[in-house]
Amino acid sequence: MLDIKWIRQNQAEVQTIADQKGIPISIHQLVEYDDRRRALLHELEQLRQDRNRLSQEISVFMRSHEREKVDHHKKRVKEINQRLHTIEEEHKEVEGHYRQLMLYVPNVVSSDTPVGVSDHDNVEIKRVGEPTTFAFEPKDHVALGKLHQMIDLPRGVKTAGSRNYYLTDMGALLHRAVQQLAIDVLVQRGFKLLEVPLMVRTEALLNTAHFPLSQEQTFKMAEEDKWLVGTSEVPLVSYYDHEMIDVAEPIRLAAVSTCFRNEVGSAGKDVHGLYRLHQFAKVEQVILCEANLDTSEQLFQEITANAEEILALLELPYRIMAVCTGDMSQKTYKQWDIETWMPSRHGYGETHSASNLLDFQARRSNIRYRDRDGKTQFCYTLNNTAIASPRILIPLLENHQQEDGSIRIPLALQRYMQGRERLEP
Repeated sequence: MLDIKWIRQNQAEVQTIADQKGIPISIHQLVEYDDRRRALLHELEQLRQDRNRLSQEISVFMRSHEREKVDHHKKRVKEINQRLHTIEEEHKEVEGHYRQLMLYVPNVVSSDTPVGVSDHDNVEIKRVGEPTTFAFEPKDHVALGKLHQMIDLPRGVKTAGSRNYYLTDMGALLHRAVQQLAIDVLVQRGFKLLEVPLMVRTEALLNTAHFPLSQEQTFKMAEEDKWLVGTSEVPLVSYYDHEMIDVAEPIRLAAVSTCFRNEVGSAGKDVHGLYRLHQFAKVEQVILCEANLDTSEQLFQEITANAEEILALLELPYRIMAVCTGDMSQKTYKQWDIETWMPSRHGYGETHSASNLLDFQARRSNIRYRDRDGKTQFCYTLNNTAIASPRILIPLLENHQQEDGSIRIPLALQRYMQGRERLEP
C-alpha cells in the first residue's frame, strides 16, 4: 500500500505503473473518492461540534428556564442528528469504495526494472554455466521418474485429480534432501528458521498484498475464514503483523512449508510432469529491514546470492532475469527470477524468484520501527525462494542423468541421500 498523500502528488506516475502491471484501477477515481470522504468527514466533524455546542447551550437555557430557546435548540439538534445519520451512511459507503480501490494501487517500480508486457520481455542479466549437452538421447524427468520408480503421476491424478503426484522411495528422499540443503545454507547465513501456519485468515493475505489480485489462485477452506497459503512468505511477514520491531540489524526469517496454488487460468500451460502443480514444498527466505534503498538493494543481492549458492551446490546451469513491469506482481518494486536449464523443455524454466517490496507490505501489515531519530517508520520487506520442490527435481534429474539411465547425485546432496553417489535404475 502506498501513502495516499504520495499518490495524490504522483497520480500520473501511479496510473502509468498500474497500466504497465495490468491492474484495472483508475487513480483519478481513487482521488475523487478521497476528496469526497475528506469532505464528508469534515462535515461530520462540524455537525458533531455544532451538536455538542447546542447541547451545552440547552443545559444553560434549562437552568435559566428559557423554554422557548430550549425547544428551538432541541429542534436544531434533531435536525443535525438526521443530517448526521445521512452523512455517516454516505461516508461509510464512500470510505468502503476508497479502501477497496486502495487495495488495487500498485507499488512503484525500480528505475532498472524493464518495461514490458509479459515474461517474453524479461531481460537476462547473468548466466552461469552452459546448457547441458548429451552424447545420447536424454530422457525427460517423467521418463526418468518412471524408470527409477520415484515419480508416480497416474496414481496422483487418481487420488487427487490433475496436477497431483506421488513421490516414492528415492524421489521422496531427493525431495527432502534439496529442502534440507537449502535450510542448512540459510541457517548458516543467520536466518531464523520457523515452522509456520499453512492456513491463514483473509487479513493475512490482504496485509501481505496477495489479495485481492491473487485470490483466484488461492484455495479457500469451506465455511471458514481460512485459506491455504501458496507461499510461507505470508505467515513469515505476518509474524510481525501490527508490531513495533527492532531492525537495527535486518531480521532474516526462513521456513520450509507445503504450498498450495489453484493455478486458475493456466490450463494447457506447463502441465507436463512436475512443473506446474497444485501442491509443492518451498523453502522461503524473508527479510525485514530499515526503510533505506541502499540497504534493501544489498539485501536483495544477498537473498539472490543465497539461491545461487544452492544452485551451485546442485551443480545446475542457470540464468538470472530482470522481470519486466507486465510480469511482476502488484506488490513488487524490483524482481529477479532465476531460471534453471531444463533439457526436456529445451530451455530455461523458472525455479526461484527474488522480490524487493519496499514498505508496501509493511504499510498494510502495520509493521513499524523507530529510526535513529526516534521517528516511527514502516519497514521494508524482501523475499526469495531458496528452493521449490518437486519443480527443482526436473533440472536435477535431467541434467545429471547418465547414458545407462543412472542419475548422478551432486556431492553436496550425497550426505542427505544416505551417502549415495548415484541412483541406479
